[in-house]
Amino acid sequence: MKNNINKFAVYLVLFLGITTLSAQQDAQYTQYMYNPLTINPAYAGSRDVLSIVGLYRNQWTGFSDAAPKTATLTLHSPIGNKKLALGFSVINDQIGPQDETYFNIDVSYAIPVSELGKLRFGIKGVGRLFNVDYDAINLADFSDPQFQQGVNEFTPNVGAGLFYTYSDRIYLGLSVPNLLQTKHYDFSDESILTSEAVEDPNFYLTAGCVFNLARNLKLKPALMSKIVRGAPFQLDASANFLIHDKFILGAAYRLDAAMSAMVGFQITPSFLLGMAYDRDTSDIVDYNDGSFEIFARFELIQKYSKVVMPRFF
Repeated sequence: MKNNINKFAVYLVLFLGITTLSAQQDAQYTQYMYNPLTINPAYAGSRDVLSIVGLYRNQWTGFSDAAPKTATLTLHSPIGNKKLALGFSVINDQIGPQDETYFNIDVSYAIPVSELGKLRFGIKGVGRLFNVDYDAINLADFSDPQFQQGVNEFTPNVGAGLFYTYSDRIYLGLSVPNLLQTKHYDFSDESILTSEAVEDPNFYLTAGCVFNLARNLKLKPALMSKIVRGAPFQLDASANFLIHDKFILGAAYRLDAAMSAMVGFQITPSFLLGMAYDRDTSDIVDYNDGSFEIFARFELIQKYSKVVMPRFF
């Protein structure tokens, strides 16, 4: 019974409520501070080494097949004199019968603005595959012409961003990963449903600062805000402690949405493993068992590199 209610709610939002649906959101992450390339192309090369991150998120566990699932793979590295950097990412986001895959290429260029400050400019090229399998829905009327054929679309897009760092202590980012509006579900005007669903650009602001509390203890508060037309303002605030440059323990709060616990292990100077658990604070808490994330980061740190221990952002 619970699974049927969950599926009904998700499918109702996706298909029966598409009356000029707008403000669909980008995929969200609790551990956004370790995976910023997905939203900001200017982050490419900022770690001064080849950095590879894989992340998997299972949202709203208990929704069965309707639960959103997101997988990402990113890599980026400075090239040449390290002012120029390249990045690449793949993002797959599944919600019930809907499947989206993004292929992104990022280019950034760094300009020193002070002795310790650096400003990066980034652009992103996006290729997006959008698919909907209507066979996965239990329809009341299988003869409905709107659901006789699935949706298969490819749309290009572009994004841009800025990323400022001051030493290894402060960062500030501003980005729009998809600048162009995207439309889906182009049904005929005679349809009982409205003819389209619209995705508007998402605007991101990220910031963080590292405080040395003791010889072997650092604190990094961070925030990410997201604004998109027609949707509530989203704010994620977090705080992470780094202990002995090995163990990370933190918590986060997403405004009117969820509270989170995070843990990470710097297994080697090159390899970081992290996990997060979200518990909803909205009415949806009664219908799911929380959300889970796991990520791994590998960095190619050369013996001659000046990087002694990985930076905390």
